[in-house]
Amino acid sequence: MLDKIGIAKRIAQEVQDGYYVNLGIGIPTLVANFVRADIDVEFQSENGVLGMGPFPFEGEEDADIINAGKQTITTLAGASFFDSAMSFAMIRGQHVHLTILGAMEVAQNGDIANWKIPGKMVKGMGGAMDLVASAENIIVAMMHTNKRGESKLLKKCALPLTGVGCVKKVVTNLAVLEITPNGFKLLERAPGVSVEAIKNATEGNLLIEGDIPEMSL
Repeated sequence: MLDKIGIAKRIAQEVQDGYYVNLGIGIPTLVANFVRADIDVEFQSENGVLGMGPFPFEGEEDADIINAGKQTITTLAGASFFDSAMSFAMIRGQHVHLTILGAMEVAQNGDIANWKIPGKMVKGMGGAMDLVASAENIIVAMMHTNKRGESKLLKKCALPLTGVGCVKKVVTNLAVLEITPNGFKLLERAPGVSVEAIKNATEGNLLIEGDIPEMSL
C-alpha cells in the first residue's frame, strides 16, 4: 500500500518530456519532487507561476514564492510570474498538457467531485472547474477509501460535481486505474496489495484483464 509520497512518485512516471503540467492542491503538489532529472518539464500554478521547482529545504523558504495551495515553493531558471488572467488564459486555451488533481470522489464514467462537501464552508471552487473543463489529460491522485473505509471510486458521485466525464486515470494508495466506457480498468497494483483487496475497496465497476502487475516505484 502506498502513502501520499508513493502516489506522487507513481504519478511522476506519467509526466513526459516537454510537458506543461498543472498541479492541484494536496498530493499533486508532491509530484514536482519526483520527476526524472533527464526530462524537461514546466510546472504551472494557477496563481501565476510557470517554472515551479521542488519544495524548498527548511530555512530556504521565500514567503513571496508560493503555489496555489499557499505552500512555499522554489522556481527554476527562466521561471516567470504573471497575473491570474494570463494564468487562466493558458489553462482555458489548452496550453497545459497534463493536469493532476486531488479528489473526494471519482465516478466510473470520469466524473470528479473535489471542491465542496454540502454543509461545510468553502471559499469557492478555485481553478478546478477551469482545469477540468479545459485539460485533455487529467490524472487524479487520491486515497482509495475515506476514513470510514468507504470507497471513493463510485458508480456515481454523491458530492457536487467539479467536472463531467473528464478524468482519464486515477492513482490511489492501492492501484492505478484507467477510466473506460465500461468502468475502472485496473492497470497496476500497489506493492503488497492484492486484486481482491482492490475489488473490495471499489464500489464502481472494476475491469480486471489478465494478471495485474505490481507497480514499480
